Amino acid sequence: MSGRIAARRDWTSDWDRDAALTTAKLLLEIRAVNFRPEEPYTLTSGWKSPVYIDCRKIIFFPRARAKICDLAVEKVSRHIGYEAIKAVAGGETAGIPFAAWMAERMGVPMAYVRKQAKGFGRNALIEGDVPDGMNTLLVEDLTTDGGSKIQFAKALRAAGAVCNHTFVVFFYGVFPGSFEALAEMDIALHHLCTWWDVLEAAKDHAYFSDAALAGVRKFLEDPMAWSAAHGGVGSAEAAAAHKRGKQA
Repeated sequence: MSGRIAARRDWTSDWDRDAALTTAKLLLEIRAVNFRPEEPYTLTSGWKSPVYIDCRKIIFFPRARAKICDLAVEKVSRHIGYEAIKAVAGGETAGIPFAAWMAERMGVPMAYVRKQAKGFGRNALIEGDVPDGMNTLLVEDLTTDGGSKIQFAKALRAAGAVCNHTFVVFFYGVFPGSFEALAEMDIALHHLCTWWDVLEAAKDHAYFSDAALAGVRKFLEDPMAWSAAHGGVGSAEAAAAHKRGKQA
């Protein structure tokens, strides 16, 4: 199986394109974007990547985060429905602030989902209150391959929530199996921008050298081969095995 993935363009409308590029420009401006082709990052899934995004930086910049959260709520309204979502749940920990800001704008209850139970008290995975029977939007800051979204969605469903949609500010958009793994659980992934959008936005600003941009483009055009050549996993199966090994 070839590791080559065509350049993704998840723009279903002019609004989606503008929202993607606006988000990408904001992430570049607050320096949440890191390009390092010469010294690759190792992601939790075992992939090697010359690019890294730190969405946690958004919380420090009030105007940037307000714009991004406004776009997030508009994206949800356009792609899911204005009244479809009855509760928002943030994934521990990075998803919690984004879930809170979005829930406030949407006028719905907010909870958060733990990675593991506390081990005392109610031993709960879900904090705030359980959105039992409520159509719940799972929110995190970003996703590479969708693995943590599945874990959180399972916890919400086990507690009685209806969880068929998840939203992230940033989706890597290059590694295989992300949409498929979520689709198998009947979960739709919604996001504002990807690395392709960042690369597009970076062309018009002198944030990175031409050599760095060329290195990132080479990675985006064939991420599995790039990862394997730089000491990382080279397939979705290897990434899954890597995660199982870390959890053991």
